Order: sequence, then structure tokens, then C-alpha cells
Amino acid sequence: MKEFLRMENMSKKFGEVYANREINLSIMEGEVHTLLGENGAGKSTLMNILTGLYQPTGGSIYLHGKKVKIDSPSKAVKLGIGMVHQHFMLVEALTVFENIILGITKDKSIFIKKDAIKNEILELADRYGLDIEIDKAITEISVGAQQRVEILKALYRGAELLILDEPTAALTDIEVEGLFKIIRKLTAENKSVIFISHKMREVLEISDRITILRTGQTIKTLTKDKTEEAELANLMIGKELVSSEYKKVMKTKENILSLEQVSFNKTSKHNGISEISLNVGKGEILGIAGVDGNGQSQLAQIVTGVIAPDSGNVILNTNKIAKFAPIDFINSNVSHIPEDRNKMGLIGNMSVRENLILKSLNKKRISAGKGLYLKRKAIALYAKEMKEKYDIRCASIDMELRNLSGGNQQKIVLARELEEEPKLLVAVHPTRGLDIGATKYVHDKMIDSRDKGCGILLISADFDEVLKLSDRIAVMFEGQVVGVYSGENPPINEISLAMSGKAK
Repeated sequence: MKEFLRMENMSKKFGEVYANREINLSIMEGEVHTLLGENGAGKSTLMNILTGLYQPTGGSIYLHGKKVKIDSPSKAVKLGIGMVHQHFMLVEALTVFENIILGITKDKSIFIKKDAIKNEILELADRYGLDIEIDKAITEISVGAQQRVEILKALYRGAELLILDEPTAALTDIEVEGLFKIIRKLTAENKSVIFISHKMREVLEISDRITILRTGQTIKTLTKDKTEEAELANLMIGKELVSSEYKKVMKTKENILSLEQVSFNKTSKHNGISEISLNVGKGEILGIAGVDGNGQSQLAQIVTGVIAPDSGNVILNTNKIAKFAPIDFINSNVSHIPEDRNKMGLIGNMSVRENLILKSLNKKRISAGKGLYLKRKAIALYAKEMKEKYDIRCASIDMELRNLSGGNQQKIVLARELEEEPKLLVAVHPTRGLDIGATKYVHDKMIDSRDKGCGILLISADFDEVLKLSDRIAVMFEGQVVGVYSGENPPINEISLAMSGKAK
């Protein structure tokens, strides 16, 4: 194999803090090279340097042995470097076709030769197995389809090196298999892929080589056939990771949440729910298993007051809900880890400290006069305490939240929601984008909350997570609950059949 890219002694400082310190990385032609590291290990910063978003404090970049300066994203594109970000960079108001051609011209004509360009794009899509509907609006296609559009957009711009940042975080198992087929087709044509992920099984399945970063430095590069999950996890966190087995509990007679024949948009199999009845007991975790897009989002939105059901009853703490508004649920001590932290959980241009207190402005420790006067010293002390307690890796609590990695953003949501000591926690994909150490910490915190009497509704596309944490498991398919199972020695085959609509 020939070397495609080499980064030598790459460093990047923000103020006095090193995000990257003398990192060395080489990428060969036709290989899948995984970057593995905890949240805040420096992976995103390194890739932002490679794609021209950041300028390094020191170090050199070589392409095909020739030293290059990547001083802008457009320069990276010209050099054949493309990136698919964890949060897609698509314009929702535009179609798939319009997003792919946005900002580029391949000839000097003032007119866009739509038919010719569409044919060119569709040929490229067919070549790599990228199934797309070229005239559909972005809002009308699935998350997996949006990812394929991002990959196609990069390939259409001539990418020879494709960077995939947490590419499987929001995909179903079937979509992950499809993505891996695409990756293998790319490497078969000698294109290179940098794969960023925390999911060990996927890393070991798709990678040729794996480089571990920790605290902004290169720790080790290994080939996948000379390592295993335990070694990678230990290298990532710098110590031996002891896995947890959580004791399952029996459901209590006291319900924190009850749904009685609840429906919303019931004619839709994928964006509605139909006559759902279920209970979440005090001090238990009810896990919702199912392929994404079977009504889980609508269920979460109803039990947090974001939307109102069309029919049926929602009973919270023995009180029947008449008014559905998020503030009323918050005042009833319901905490919510939303499925999309950027749209529903955080404000990117506010600071870390401000995001941590978004739900606490009327509390005495934070303010006086019902939120009119904020106690800045108390807020700073609280934010620093949360930063340490939840291992939020940021240079300062006054940093804009948008500048943190996705995993550290998720930790801020968790800190804010779990510190409320809720009666009901609605946790939707709570560890999406988190590394193995942070995932274990979140799981431990959720179990602690359960053991203090909190009822938890866990919605996760990660079946292993549902199996690990749930005291009971309810399966959703096409907007309905098709089975409820014990979390103690759960019948995995039976649950899997129910998830695919083949419940006995």
C-alpha cells in the first residue's frame, strides 16, 4: 500500500490548552483507518485541521509525500479530502440534487445543465451503491438516506479521502450494514476512509488499522487482527475498564407514568402511535426496543409535553394530564434527554455554564427575585462542580457550547437533567456519541437514579443498551406496543422477532 496522507507532530492550542499535542498519523491508500478516543481526546480538532476549518499551532501535513498547506475547507476539497460530519451539513429546504451541487460548478456556463448533472450523480450513486431519491426534499428522507447524500456530495466533489465522523450513531443495524458495503466499495477503488467511532464491534469489523488518541496525544496504532475490544477500551481510557452487570428489579405497584389507549397520528405507521397502553413504575427502567421510526419519537414527545395526544389518557404521579406543555412537565419533575440535543436540548451560542442552568433560573441557589437577578458566583461554582462531576472536557465554563465535541455536549444535557433528581426521566438515546467510559458513567448514573425511586422510560436504538439497563422491555412496531418482556433473562429471539413485526 502507498501512503496517501501523513500528519506529523500536529499541535493545536486554544489559549493555553492543547487540544492536539504532536500527533502523528498516516493513512494508506485503500484503507479504513479508525480514530478511537474518549470524548475530548482531540479527534474532532485533528479532523478540523485536516479539512481546513482550523489552522494548526504546529506540525506538517503531507499528501502523496508532498507537503501541503490546508488553509480553508475549499482547499481541502481541491486536495481530495471530504468529510461527513456527525450532524449533517444539509440544507433542509433544498432537494437532494440541490444539496449535492450546492456551491460548485464544473464548467463555465451560467446555466445549470440539470439533466446531464443528474445523470452524472445517479451514475456515481449506482457505482457505489448509494441509494438516493434525487428530487426529494431533505426533510422527506430518512437519516440513513441523508448520510448517503452527504457521502455522495463528497464523492461528487472528487474526494479520495473520506472522513466519517460517528457515521453509525443514528443508523439502524440494517443501515449500518449498507454503510459498510459502501465503505468496502470505496476502498476497493483505492479510496481511503478515516472512520471515527466509539462502537468497538463496528471498529473491529470495518477497520484495517486503528489509532488511539488520549488527552490530545497519539497513544498507539494497531492492526485490527492484533487487538480486541478490551485492549482498545483500556488504551482509550488509560486504565482497565471494569464492565458493570446491573441487577434487575421487580416492578412496584406504584406507577410514576401511565398511558391508557394513547394515540397520535395513528394512521401513520412510522410517525404516529396507536392505542398505546403502558406503565413506568417508581424505581424501574422500562426500555423501549424497536427499529428507529416506529413511533418512539412521538411517544417521547407526548410524555414530555412537546405534543398532545389525539386520544387517550396520560397519567403522571396519579394526576391525569389535561394540558400538554413542556414547562408543566418540567414543573412536575420530569427530566428529558432528547433524541436531538442540538435541536431540543442545548443552545449552541450560549456558554457551558448558561446551558447547565437553563432549567434552574427560578431556583434560589441560582437566582433571586424569581429569576430577575442571577447569582453569578454561585452559577460559576455550580458549573465548575458539574464540569468535574460529569467529566465535561472544555477549556472554560464560558466557552460557547457549539465549540465542544458532541459527546461533551451530551454530558451537559445529562448533568442538567440528572441533577434535578427527577421523578420521571425520559431518556432517548442517552449515550449516543459517547465513548465507552462515558457510556458506563451514564449507565451508572441512570441506575443510581432508578435506585433512588426515579422511574425511567429508556428509548434507545442500541438493543444491547436496552437489554443491559431495562427491568422490563416493551417492543414497539409501526406505532404499537407488540409485546412486554421481563428484563431478567429476556427472550432475545422473541424480542427480535417482535421488533421486526413477527411477534408470536
